[in-house]
Amino acid sequence: MPVRSLSSSVFKWPDARTVDHAVRAWAKAQAERRSDILRIGYLGSYARGDWGVGSDVDILIVVQDSDRPFAQRPLAFDATCLPVPADVLVYTHAELRALSTGQMRFARVLSSESVWVYDRSREGAD
Repeated sequence: MPVRSLSSSVFKWPDARTVDHAVRAWAKAQAERRSDILRIGYLGSYARGDWGVGSDVDILIVVQDSDRPFAQRPLAFDATCLPVPADVLVYTHAELRALSTGQMRFARVLSSESVWVYDRSREGAD
């Protein structure tokens, strides 16, 4: 988490590279733990490059299917080990596909600014 210098009131906030590396490691661990995870990415200020002190990272997880309500799905993912606060959104594959065909602003944001850090379909492709 962000730290305050003992001799200053200034916060030292993790940069985009630090957050990216942490999210990638976290995503890999989550995917190893759960076989229903298809993709993990992040969006928002860290994806756009306009993050600043106080920015969180918005994580998007795509699962094959879920019987849990949308609002309860993130509870299964502990992101407190990340260097900044995280908002976790968990969509099923079908929900994300339906979103991507819509005209909502969120669909455009997903398409244009998502940084995908894990994709199960690419495992072993490298």
